Amino acid sequence: MAKEFVYRGHTLDELRSMPLGEFAKLVKSRARRALLRGYKDPMRKKLMDRVKKARELVDAGKKQPKIRTHCRDVVIIPQMVGLTIEVYNGKEFVPLEIKPEMLGHRLGEFVFTRKRVLHSSPGVGASRSTKHVGRK
Repeated sequence: MAKEFVYRGHTLDELRSMPLGEFAKLVKSRARRALLRGYKDPMRKKLMDRVKKARELVDAGKKQPKIRTHCRDVVIIPQMVGLTIEVYNGKEFVPLEIKPEMLGHRLGEFVFTRKRVLHSSPGVGASRSTKHVGRK
């Protein structure tokens, strides 16, 4: 039996039904400040409209439309849980599946802008030490 997700004493269904101001009281202060200030920027407002439409479609049993955004600083709210949002990392859009544990965090925290550098052995002719390395 799967354990039901609870965020600060509230189930996911309760969180989805409560107004944004009530949810803001449950998150940490930095996210609370961002949520209470509202979505005045047109890009964030557009993202929230798309999330709302996608949530209605998913709840109706239809396929979720593609949601792409550059807004990495948007706080994850309960209506986003279960959706896949493609977040821009500076080079490409990275699909991010929103899980309940991500509530109160920002989209950019889960999509990294830098790749880990993986150095291999130096190529032939790169240094004096590679003089005796066999070619591939």
